[in-house]
Amino acid sequence: MNVTLAKTAPPSRTELYDHQLQAMARISRTLSRVQQIEEILAQILAVLHNDLGLEHGLVSIGDPQHGALQVGAVHTDSEAVVRACESVRYRIGEGVIGNIFKHGNSVVLGRIAGEPRFLDRLALYDLELPFIGVPIKSHEGNTIGVLVAQPQVRDELLPERARFMEIVANLLAQTVRLVVNLEDSREVADERDELRREVRGKYSFENMVVGNTPSMRRVFDQVRRVGKWDSTVLVLGESGTGKELIASAIHYNSPRAHQPFVRLNCAALPETLLESELFGHEKGAFTGAVKQRKGRFEQADGGTLFLDEIGEISPMFQAKLLRVLQEGEFERVGGNQTVRVNVRIVAATNRDLESEVDKGKFREDLYYRLNVMAIRIPALRERSADIPELAEFLLAKIGRQQGRKLSITDGAIRLLMGHRWPGNVRELENCLERSAIMSEDGSIGRDVVSLSGLDHDSLPLAPLPEIDLADEELGDRERVVAALEQAGWVQAKAARLLGMTPRQIAYRIQTLNIHMRKI
Repeated sequence: MNVTLAKTAPPSRTELYDHQLQAMARISRTLSRVQQIEEILAQILAVLHNDLGLEHGLVSIGDPQHGALQVGAVHTDSEAVVRACESVRYRIGEGVIGNIFKHGNSVVLGRIAGEPRFLDRLALYDLELPFIGVPIKSHEGNTIGVLVAQPQVRDELLPERARFMEIVANLLAQTVRLVVNLEDSREVADERDELRREVRGKYSFENMVVGNTPSMRRVFDQVRRVGKWDSTVLVLGESGTGKELIASAIHYNSPRAHQPFVRLNCAALPETLLESELFGHEKGAFTGAVKQRKGRFEQADGGTLFLDEIGEISPMFQAKLLRVLQEGEFERVGGNQTVRVNVRIVAATNRDLESEVDKGKFREDLYYRLNVMAIRIPALRERSADIPELAEFLLAKIGRQQGRKLSITDGAIRLLMGHRWPGNVRELENCLERSAIMSEDGSIGRDVVSLSGLDHDSLPLAPLPEIDLADEELGDRERVVAALEQAGWVQAKAARLLGMTPRQIAYRIQTLNIHMRKI
């Protein structure tokens, strides 16, 4: 049974102590129940109101990172006040509540109207009555919130009421701390989700590898299919074709996307260091091993390990790597404790491993362990029809780095399409970056590309591969573009290749949003 105190009949000191004892028992029972944090705060403020006449109880929770306090709970019958609480903030040090939080000291006002710092943003308090505010402190002594309430009588018992509220504030400390941690965890979760969205966007197929030719569409399809499973993948292709990008796409579009993606270039380290780098080492295993160190396999546990240039490792190390792939276990260098890991392997090489196996330079059992699913990335000269779109993609990336918009002329595109690109996409990107540096107005023409070091007349030309226009894998747009390429971008010739009238191909060019190139 709640005891509501009459405003006109202030209790004696003995009666106040009795009421406080009953209120403390109710507060203790409330805190011992398993319930929502919001309900705990609301019920405790209700006890202060009903049992002790401490009305309009309010708990403000600090957010030092943003230099403000927000209302965590308030006891009132006014729905308008409850709605207003969602937007009310107190800067740290602002007003009475902000000062309590900043300095960590209790404040007792005999009459609110006598305190010029009192803000009353909620229009909740009677300015002619007293006011009590006490800090809520953590076990470490840091102020994490403020508890305030308004006694409905003016008497000499304000110090006793203030001491009781300080006791309640101490009891509330753990609950308020949970609220603070909950807000922090929500913020961390939001930040984590945002980062995941950014990563997924960054490593989506559309934002990583550009290509509409059948060979590249086949690569994309293989990546999508293999990403769903934990099978080992072997990515094959010449240097500069984007093998690491494909490995990233496999990982970030797989169930392991939230786990680590660890990279290692096997050709960059000698065998002795490679073993330590992959498997880790124990303290004292060799000179300079001053402490235990986890290797790349342990770092990638639960995620994906990308081993680039796998064809460069020695036969002796191939045997050690084979054991990890087969058994999922290894020992650190200088140790005898077996470490088990759950790692997906994506390996890459520009070598012909099959011929290396025939020559005895690469273990056959390791080759078949790696070659569960092979993805071959075509060289850029084999998909020159992708160069126009690829050039625009790379220029947009370079333009963002330079803080300006870059464009390229059709003549420059034709020059790029005639080069053999032994360095593949990496060489193309370097060429375009040099061209962007040489261009003052951001427009890259044939002359600018030539100045960057790529000369159409002095470099060996790669004849543009003709695409089978009857290929069923070709989409409408790719078929029309291929016909235009083969016809030198003459619409009438392209129409004859496709068995269309000039009017029909003109309509297709318009509806498929194909930009005609001037030759």
